Amino acid sequence: MIALAEATKTLDAKGYLDIEVDPTLDLVAAIQRLKEEKNAVILAHYYQESEIQDVADYIGDSLGLSQQAAKTEADLIVFAGVHFMAETAKILNPHKKVLLPDLKAGCSLADSCPAPLFRKFKEKYPDHVVVSYINCTAELKTLTDICCTSTNAVHIIESIPEDQPIIFAPDINLGKYLVKKTGRDMVLWNGTCMVHEIFSAEKIAKLRLRHPEAQFIAHPECEPHILETADFIGSTTGLLKYTIHNSAQEFIVATEAGILHQMQKASPHKTFIPAPPDNHCACNECPHMKRNTMEKLYLCMEHELPEILLPDWVIEQGRACIDRMLEISEKAGLNKD
Repeated sequence: MIALAEATKTLDAKGYLDIEVDPTLDLVAAIQRLKEEKNAVILAHYYQESEIQDVADYIGDSLGLSQQAAKTEADLIVFAGVHFMAETAKILNPHKKVLLPDLKAGCSLADSCPAPLFRKFKEKYPDHVVVSYINCTAELKTLTDICCTSTNAVHIIESIPEDQPIIFAPDINLGKYLVKKTGRDMVLWNGTCMVHEIFSAEKIAKLRLRHPEAQFIAHPECEPHILETADFIGSTTGLLKYTIHNSAQEFIVATEAGILHQMQKASPHKTFIPAPPDNHCACNECPHMKRNTMEKLYLCMEHELPEILLPDWVIEQGRACIDRMLEISEKAGLNKD
């Protein structure tokens, strides 16, 4: 067993506590015990491993997770997701301890838009309002007027006066979808999500031929040529709801495969097929999301590390765009999953 002091020294390098967990330990029971002892809440994204989803207090997409983080009364917030999600929770709860099981659970989309570069980009358009997808760093949020998620993005864009020019960052695919959906001509930052940009149109077409009755549903972070063939386009929560309420018995799902766990739980009699990527894998998984494990979740709750820490100025300047998003979402009736 590596001593905690020694394990903490390697935390920065490895991103998680390097401590061996007793293989006979009932992790589910241990995590439940820690939740009660520490008044902790576990927030988990749909893309997490199924075991983590099953021990979470709340499972959702970026909007739902932000809403839960904003209203939680827990003393300890454990975010089973990626770094920007935990940062958002910290911004909304500056006086609470926010934990992330693995600090290296990052986001390719957030990484594609470094704040210093975006600051220079923004200076070229001084009269533009900045709308940033919540999948961005805390520092980028300090340069943002209004945040959005895939659930509320259309409502956010439509809430802005038509004569007000807009910069949309960082996801260019979601931006193109919003331009088409709202008719607004926006300046788009060229960022993408590694998971949603590698779906294979050819493999999906062949899959649809083998499953002619299946509905093809896709997340708006997918590339335009993938979205053009979709029967339904929606946020992660939107896709889940669609599979529940649609009468189809088969669905081909173009987003991170973790959502299939909740789809199968909600509709056990239906068949869910992950859309194939343009590689040798049968489904598309986010390597960052999958860095979190039950062992890391247990260790971070036991030792309250790794902790998300942000400078005061980032918390102060980054909060306004999130509050504005939540306010618009509430007015639009998007305050429930």
